[in-house]
Amino acid sequence: MYEANVQGYVNQLLRGVVEPLMLFIIGELPSHGYRIAKELEKRSSGYFHLTASTVYSALRRLEDEGLVLSSWQKVTDSQRRRYYYLTENGREILSAKLQGWERFSSAAEQVMMDN
Repeated sequence: MYEANVQGYVNQLLRGVVEPLMLFIIGELPSHGYRIAKELEKRSSGYFHLTASTVYSALRRLEDEGLVLSSWQKVTDSQRRRYYYLTENGREILSAKLQGWERFSSAAEQVMMDN
């Protein structure tokens, strides 16, 4: 039961950070969904292991919100991939979210270190 509570908490945290993390990766490395997911996994030492459903749902939401654009690119004669790029609005939102995250994490650290 304790494990289920912890996993539920972690899942809630994950919902709040998946999209900003994806925006960050796309801002550095415009790419297709699979590569974005693998880059998150690599940079987090395996902690962020996202399902395809999570990745593509988040990418659709980001596109619907005007934060990313996508275009199909030919990989081989018979294969195409959808590549994602940050829009100007996406860059502004990402910057604001990064500032908010820095303030949040700093305040949380202060609470935990103040004893």
